[in-house]
Amino acid sequence: MSLVLGLLSHTLSRVLWYSGLRRGCHAPRSHAMEQDKALEVYDIIRTIRDPEKPNTLEELEVVTENCVEVQEIGEDEYLVIIRFTPTVPHCSLATLIGLCLRIKLQRCLPFRHKLEIYITEGTHSTEEDIGALCK
Repeated sequence: MSLVLGLLSHTLSRVLWYSGLRRGCHAPRSHAMEQDKALEVYDIIRTIRDPEKPNTLEELEVVTENCVEVQEIGEDEYLVIIRFTPTVPHCSLATLIGLCLRIKLQRCLPFRHKLEIYITEGTHSTEEDIGALCK
């Protein structure tokens, strides 16, 4: 009897898994994994030096932990979204900062990913133009 119950339980869990009804059970683990990946990304980009100043992007608050978002888009593949804030609205090196973020992540991230890099809305006079260059 216990063998039949075990087999029934296993079969039911597989049916729920494949139907998608059980995905809610794994959402907290997935969310925690995305947060871990976001911290991993932040640890990589926070040490990038500003092109004009001797400080890091973290010290200048160009990047913060809150500016990094990671979403799972496939099996072991993630979408990394970064929104950085230039130090001044007319920063002439904002495009260079965006490209530095992209290159550093392409070289250093240990997992498969797609990158989207944006300037925080309302923080730069030409954010649309720069955003197009950073994509």
